[in-house]
Amino acid sequence: MGTFQITGGQKLSGSITPQGAKNEALQVICATLLTAEKVNISNIPDIVDVNKLIDLLADLGVTVQRKGHGNYTFQANDLNLDYLTSPEFKEKGAALRGSIMIVGPLLARFGKGYIPKPGGDKIGRRRLDTHFQGFQKLGAKFRYNPEESFYGVEGDQLKGTYMLLDEASVTGTANIVMAATLAQGTTTIYNAACEPYLQQLCEMLNAMGAKISGVGSNLLTIKGVKELGGCEHRVLPDMIEIGSWIGMAAMTKSELTIKNVSFPKLGVIPSVFEKMGIKLSLKGDDIVVPAQEHYEIETYIDGSILTISDAPWPGFTPDLLSIALVVATQARGSVLIHQKMFESRLFFVDKLIDMGAQIILCDPHRATVIGMDNAVPLRATTMTSPDIRAGISLLIAALSADGVSTIHNIEQIDRGYENIDERLKAIGAQIVRVN
Repeated sequence: MGTFQITGGQKLSGSITPQGAKNEALQVICATLLTAEKVNISNIPDIVDVNKLIDLLADLGVTVQRKGHGNYTFQANDLNLDYLTSPEFKEKGAALRGSIMIVGPLLARFGKGYIPKPGGDKIGRRRLDTHFQGFQKLGAKFRYNPEESFYGVEGDQLKGTYMLLDEASVTGTANIVMAATLAQGTTTIYNAACEPYLQQLCEMLNAMGAKISGVGSNLLTIKGVKELGGCEHRVLPDMIEIGSWIGMAAMTKSELTIKNVSFPKLGVIPSVFEKMGIKLSLKGDDIVVPAQEHYEIETYIDGSILTISDAPWPGFTPDLLSIALVVATQARGSVLIHQKMFESRLFFVDKLIDMGAQIILCDPHRATVIGMDNAVPLRATTMTSPDIRAGISLLIAALSADGVSTIHNIEQIDRGYENIDERLKAIGAQIVRVN
């Protein structure tokens, strides 16, 4: 198990460039299974979860060529579908949450798709019902082996239909959209997720020859085509990293420039941090966060406490609530953090309380943070990262704390953040990786 040792209290300076978006990369890499032609994707982040998915596709028979840092060509022209029922696949697929998104493309192109119950973060239940209900509405038959926790769908010719999703699941929408691209007739998906990741996937599929309209809305229309071809695609900068660096600048009282952020794709993220009192300015496509000794959380017009909660896009992404929570610990004022989607994601706050933060965990979904306005700095401690986003939040807390903190299980952080220790050292952080 890897460990970070962080000497806190150091001011950072300079610029940092966000990696490619992890969540988008997982989707568009799976989409390469829809065609026998070459698909080139650039700005792919070099992180554990994405690399595991690339290895999984290679094991399935996809020809993968690395053209340079973050630049890959995929060609799925000679797949070994027997691999889908092998013990190796069941083990590898279960270790990666994103593996669920190979099912839609395989079902659409080959008439069958299988997957073990995927793993990933321990942040609460993540239902797969939306995925498989969508496949069934397209005409596939669903089967499940409870002894092995192994899922399967089969269908020779999918047929377009209307469907109203029971939740605006990002990965569920992606999976169904990919399956529908090769279905016979027209598929209409209402209550579809419309995150930038989904928009990027749809734009890539259209470049491959799909006919998808309504991109960016919660009503997608997909006219099925007989086959898809190759294309060139570039992954967006990771908006979760961008939010993380905004929070890190505020907590360490540092001036930072976040480069090439694709600002129009960030939605409400900048405004939420501005409500927390963090000043931002836009220079070209770079966000500049000035050094601030203090930042004050806004209240509502009637003076009541601000609530920051997650919601489907264009609402605030749940992946940044952990960052907002840790940033609030040193703000002036108080805030209620309401995590609606995952019942275990706030359970890392006990580690912040050990560091001296004033937090009341109201229930598994809500925490009230009483900001200390930097009057009492967080103190260094030893902690363990439970998931990707809690891990980066604890790392930010450690960077602001007095003394040397130790974070164990940093493999969770590596799952979502590329080469993070070296990138932070480049802007002045004192961080040592101990294997």
